[in-house]
Amino acid sequence: MKLITEIFENVSLITEAAEDGGSKNYFIEGVFMQANVKNKNGRIYPVEILSREAKRYNDDYITKNRAYGELGHPAGPTINLERVSHMIKSLYQDGNNFVGRAKILDTPYGQIVKNLMNEGAKLGVSSRGMGSLVANKLGAAEVQPDFYLATAADIVADPSAPNAFVEGIMEGREWIYEDGMFKEVDLANARKIVHKTVSREDREAVFVKIFERFLHNL
Repeated sequence: MKLITEIFENVSLITEAAEDGGSKNYFIEGVFMQANVKNKNGRIYPVEILSREAKRYNDDYITKNRAYGELGHPAGPTINLERVSHMIKSLYQDGNNFVGRAKILDTPYGQIVKNLMNEGAKLGVSSRGMGSLVANKLGAAEVQPDFYLATAADIVADPSAPNAFVEGIMEGREWIYEDGMFKEVDLANARKIVHKTVSREDREAVFVKIFERFLHNL
């Protein structure tokens, strides 16, 4: 499974007066995910897969006030609480769009986001999930049913910039779900084993063993 991220830059940055008349509340809202269209990264998310994951994410995270997002591009699928900047308060389906709203928190990274908003910075959101990709007949990489939404929105700066750094960091790694958490696959060690194998027949047997071990860990 690969770590997959998608950037949406057409989101609204909102400040609202607090109910107690004190400091302002900061929010970011807009389309967090989109289905059934080929995005700028050449990927397509079937709507039934995003609908399933949005519902699970709502039930397991948003309704329990544990739907966090980070500032920047994390290098893995798990949430690092030290980098949390906001809490996602809602995520609902509107046709092929999945619209979200997140409250900026009073954490150290949340304070950075608030300062950026006060200075008029352009911010976007980036969803983060795990899944397999298979090329379809149209040449697009279609997200498969094993897709798992890790967070509906991280906050990213300069979302119009080229995505090469995202692709290199986020999608150059393989992960498995094991013992209730995602773990990075030891590809380097697997490659060493393969390269030490001399004959073609033995190498094919090694490939089978590595693949079987990978399937066993899913």
